[in-house]
Amino acid sequence: MLDKSAQEKSEGSSVRTFGPLSGFRIVEFAGIGPGPFACMMLADMGAEVVTLDRVGAKKSMKSVAGRGRKVVELDLKDKAAIAEVLELLANADALVEGFRPGVMERLGLGPDVVLARNPKLVYGRMTGWGQEGPLANAAGHDINYISITGALAAIGTKEAPVPPLNLVGDFGGGALYLVVGVLAALLEASRSGKGQVVDAAMCDGAASLMSFFFDMTTIGRWTEGRNQNFLDGGAHFYGVYECACGHFVSIGSIEPQFYALLREHAGLTDADFDAQMDRKAWPALKEKLKAVFKSKTREDWCKIMEGTDICFAPVLTMSEATEHPHMVARQVFVERHGVKQPAPAPRFSRTPSAVREPEAAEIGAVMKAWKAGR
Repeated sequence: MLDKSAQEKSEGSSVRTFGPLSGFRIVEFAGIGPGPFACMMLADMGAEVVTLDRVGAKKSMKSVAGRGRKVVELDLKDKAAIAEVLELLANADALVEGFRPGVMERLGLGPDVVLARNPKLVYGRMTGWGQEGPLANAAGHDINYISITGALAAIGTKEAPVPPLNLVGDFGGGALYLVVGVLAALLEASRSGKGQVVDAAMCDGAASLMSFFFDMTTIGRWTEGRNQNFLDGGAHFYGVYECACGHFVSIGSIEPQFYALLREHAGLTDADFDAQMDRKAWPALKEKLKAVFKSKTREDWCKIMEGTDICFAPVLTMSEATEHPHMVARQVFVERHGVKQPAPAPRFSRTPSAVREPEAAEIGAVMKAWKAGR
């Protein structure tokens, strides 16, 4: 929820009164992709995040990933500005940066320098390839990071891999692992009094996300190659089907009891459907099921299957998703500055997350407020 009443003003600084991370101070070096998304999550959960951006960079109030933190503009090539940043970091709990390896060191803001000033600081680093290795200094994007992990090769059609947006590398394997790492290091620092560097690499995270499939391969339940397995589009009971209206629905009827309900509600009386787990039968059964789903509209199938244990859902666009009754009932999306966007997640019963409006700030005022709060 967007709740401006969830904050108080004190000595020129916003004091957060919400979220499990209330009281934690994080300095973000502006970037793109996973870094800002990670800091959005940390800010949603109550941390006071200050973003250091270049002079003249005007943050859009409509930015989803940029929500919830102060923005300070400065020139990191200016030695006086670096001195101010070091003073700010001396009173911070964590730092998040997403530059190529060596950039922060060249600026005079590397871990050795910063941790000498603030030994308890958690130093979060977000890269694609990691801080070392043959590819560490090479340019890359999500599609490249998931390519070398085995993830991209397993996703797509039989003919070719299909990039799953930039969800697996940038955000799943990158931002979320950075958040987990920073939170774990903050927890450990609260006990030891010592900070450390968190090296979050998208290729590392994407590989970690493949753990389940390495398990399945080990026990002989997964075959390399797309559209040959029960979760990659190979099975007729787990996939996406086009309807008469041109829209799509998804089914995931893996368990026998769910598959039985699929057969019942879809009228699959053909005895061939008895062979649910026969991989050789899957292609033919998929063709039969295509014809069945093509016989009705998406709306028709929703009336028949939605809410049952078939494991069914309509395939919605982003704009359609914001209007779905379940998403509306749970307030999964909120509106801010006229933009529909995902609400903070996950949810906390006692210290609920919230979205605070971002604001401009002077680095001196932030330092003064942070020092006063120590």
